[in-house]
Amino acid sequence: MDVMTKAEVDKVERIALEAKPIRPRDAATLILLDRKGDEFLVLMGRRHAGHAFMPGKFVFPGGRTDPADSRISTATALDPEEEARLTAGIGRTSPARARAIALSAIRETYEEAGLLIGQKGVFATARRDWQGFVEHGVIPSLQALRFVARAITPPNRVRRFDTRFLAAWRDDVAVELPGGGPTNELEDVVWLPLAKARQADIPDITRTVLEELETRLAWDPLLSPGSPVPFYRLVRNRFVREIL
Repeated sequence: MDVMTKAEVDKVERIALEAKPIRPRDAATLILLDRKGDEFLVLMGRRHAGHAFMPGKFVFPGGRTDPADSRISTATALDPEEEARLTAGIGRTSPARARAIALSAIRETYEEAGLLIGQKGVFATARRDWQGFVEHGVIPSLQALRFVARAITPPNRVRRFDTRFLAAWRDDVAVELPGGGPTNELEDVVWLPLAKARQADIPDITRTVLEELETRLAWDPLLSPGSPVPFYRLVRNRFVREIL
């Protein structure tokens, strides 16, 4: 488990501030949604207090992208319009990289929250971090994923990520394991109404993305493919919002 004392974290931050800015790593997070009447709910969990990165904060399941995830077989492919959005913007994001990003969001949601997104069926792979899908007979599926936001961590931080926020619906979950995911990365995993989620102890960018998502759901409650995607990053010391 990634655990550091406060003194160690402070030391790392001082070194980071003095060093050359860290290149952001690709990451993906999944915003899992449910609907109860006219109210939208979102799945969130609290990071353990001992984590070096955002300790104690409520977040969506997610983590760093593993390029090898692009080779995992799936029941369905990314929607072409969603793939086009994922490959747009700065950086070189190939279709294979976009696929890896999407699959890493699905994998992390299993590892951290015990939710397997896909379709029931025979699934086989030698990759150890996908064995939960093998054991429970779930073939990962990408068709239902929607790209809703992108954000790059500002320079001079302990860790930097180029994070793609993807969304899916609870109906896309084929298996829901009791007790959460195998890594125990998140505790207190709960379904929260969007308004309450925004009031929780969450990172600023998470609150911004939730506000963006709530606005989109007001005019696009089904999250249609190919919609414009907000992209947040620091440009010349200014936090800017672009559209992909």
